[in-house]
Formats: sequence, C-alpha cells, structure tokens
Amino acid sequence: MIKLRLKRYGKKREPSYRIIAINSLARRDGRPLEELGFYNPRTDEVRLDIPGIVKRLQQGAQPTDTVRRILVKANVFEQVSATASS
Repeated sequence: MIKLRLKRYGKKREPSYRIIAINSLARRDGRPLEELGFYNPRTDEVRLDIPGIVKRLQQGAQPTDTVRRILVKANVFEQVSATASS
C-alpha cells in the first residue's frame, strides 16, 4: 500500500519534513516514490503539490494522521471529492 507520510530532515532539534508518497513497508527516511510537499512545524510553513497529492489520493494512497491534518487545513480533500464527482 502507498502511504503519504512525513520524511524528516534538518539539524538536530530543528526538524523540517517533506511530504512524500512511499510504500508503507519502507523505512521512514527511505527512497520515496514521489515528493509532494514540504512542512516546517517551527514556522508552520507548508508548500504542497496539490495536483500530485490529489492524483495519489485518487489512486488509493492513505495519509498518516499528521499528513491528514495538514491536508485538511489546506482543503485538499474538498478538491479530491470535486475532481472525483466531475
């Protein structure tokens, strides 16, 4: 199964994360299938590749709880349902 999850990078105690599509059995910082965004919890900066995320969600990718919260804030699930009904 494909999961949308966070991949950690940055210095100690200064984490930043990339939102990636990856096989659910792969390790946290393994090679992703695709990088779909960026999240910095220290500044709440979020950059998302909305078309790529919508495509992956329509293919059946499952977001982790944290990624789901980020996507809900960005109203991505509304775009997925709008695209699916068109």
